[in-house]
Amino acid sequence: MLINLEGDSDRRARAIAALRDPDASRDEVLQKFVRLASQALDIPGSFISVLDDHHQYIQAAHNFSLKHSPRELSLCRHVVDSDNIVVVNDTLLDARFSSHPLIIGAPFIRFYVGVPLKNAEGIVLGTLCVTDTSAHPFSNEQRDMLKRLAALVMSFLQAWHSAGFIDALTGLPNRQRLIRDVQLLAASEQPLTRRLVIIDCVSLPRAIELARSMGIAAVENLLKDVATLLPLRLRACAGEVFYTLTTGRFAVLTRADTLLNAGWVTDKLAGISADIGEGMQVALSTHAGEITFIPGKIAAQDALRFAINTLHEAVSRDVPSLRFTDIEETQRTFGGTRFTGTRGMSLVYQPRICLRSGRPVGLDALIRWQDPARGEHAAGFFMPLTEQTERQHALTPWLVDEVMTRLKRLRNTCIQLPITLTLSSAVFAQAGFAEALAEKMHRSKIPTALLGIACSEPERLIESDEALDGLEALKRHGFTVSLDDVDTAQSTVYNLHRMPSDAIKLDRTLFNDMSMDTAARIIASDIFSLLKERDYTLLSEGTEEIETAETLTPFSDDRVKASFHARPLPERELDEWLSWKLRGQC
Repeated sequence: MLINLEGDSDRRARAIAALRDPDASRDEVLQKFVRLASQALDIPGSFISVLDDHHQYIQAAHNFSLKHSPRELSLCRHVVDSDNIVVVNDTLLDARFSSHPLIIGAPFIRFYVGVPLKNAEGIVLGTLCVTDTSAHPFSNEQRDMLKRLAALVMSFLQAWHSAGFIDALTGLPNRQRLIRDVQLLAASEQPLTRRLVIIDCVSLPRAIELARSMGIAAVENLLKDVATLLPLRLRACAGEVFYTLTTGRFAVLTRADTLLNAGWVTDKLAGISADIGEGMQVALSTHAGEITFIPGKIAAQDALRFAINTLHEAVSRDVPSLRFTDIEETQRTFGGTRFTGTRGMSLVYQPRICLRSGRPVGLDALIRWQDPARGEHAAGFFMPLTEQTERQHALTPWLVDEVMTRLKRLRNTCIQLPITLTLSSAVFAQAGFAEALAEKMHRSKIPTALLGIACSEPERLIESDEALDGLEALKRHGFTVSLDDVDTAQSTVYNLHRMPSDAIKLDRTLFNDMSMDTAARIIASDIFSLLKERDYTLLSEGTEEIETAETLTPFSDDRVKASFHARPLPERELDEWLSWKLRGQC
């Protein structure tokens, strides 16, 4: 049972925002529906419209030229406001429309019938309409047919929304919905300060262990029960929305002036147990991390990333909860005078394993920073801070030199593997970056094919022509270019043709969900088909568990070369591991 945390106006605004967001596959299906409506009813024009408080948008149309209009001029507003079918056999004989600008002018609507498109919550989002430039009758049988077609349209949209924005197992909104909701809040006139809390209740290794011993059904029961318990135990108030991010990890978005924060969460969830079925329960161990932010002042993806990194810090320090402000001293240490150059920096290398052969095929270079006061930090904690300063540019030459030192040392050895560096789009946008890097490789007599460059923020690439040109230049010089953490929303994937790359690393949430989530498998199948058409190499981001990696096997073939990752290793341990792993080749 899920708690309704939003008012009708909020839910309607979010649903309309989702429909207005471009999605080629969804709109292609809607186009087929309007064509079917015209053919089934023998009426030349048809369209699907979406109405917000100010405008009407034509989402799909057949033989109908209008694209949008003010709401007050929309014939469809009469359908939405009355929540009922509206039939106008001859608009010139109807006092409401006889002098209407869309009647006496283009598109010259003489005949109009519209039925409401209402979702499962009873909220009217828009209309399915048929129209003509000539007047004629409309029978009761035709009315029934149009209503049935509208029901089919809404059934499709509900399924599309569930696959893209709802976690199929828990029924909670998913990560994509969280990003969309924050973006919607940012678009409001005066966005309020918000708090995002990430809650880790069931670690993925523990879920896998439970699945092995008790079966998948036990894990599913556990996650469903946790999704129900969270809003109840945390005393959720109106406006507090819960989300499922990945297996066992949840989020709540709330206003900053509420009691619900990371400390409150771990206090209220202390000692909590969840049901796995047949009267059995398991105790949960909870950690939480939070960030307070103003939507629009920080990108939605960055807010989520900082909150997740704060959670990771809480787990690594073995403390119940952390606020982002709790680690500001560490940030000042990193960004202030006590941190100079690359002091405290080191590299570890994460082997990339071919899914089919099980052999290492490459390495990802990962930065670590040793904080004298608080120990080692992964790049996910401090790199977002450097991307907003010049320190990112200072770190890049050091990173390149460290990797090239390894490549030179292992020249002509059997354990030499290509290495991939992850950089931000701001680095690619620097004039001459690709040329200078290629020249450096040439002087060192290292083939550019041994160095891969990954973009850490592909969603920002399309916003920068300089960064896109920089990636294209890297490809021309023979570097392998890949995109990290590509958003699994299909609208994002369909933008890949604008980004020059050879490989993509899909967001790990897709792979975490595939083994237990039918919707994730449907999305994965669609995305992988697209990748095959465009000859991409597929990298599964963060997939260290072989059980998760094996779910990729049905989608891997000669055109989509899937791989997963082993655990990161320091350089000396890595050489020993590779010598053992590649024995017989040395």
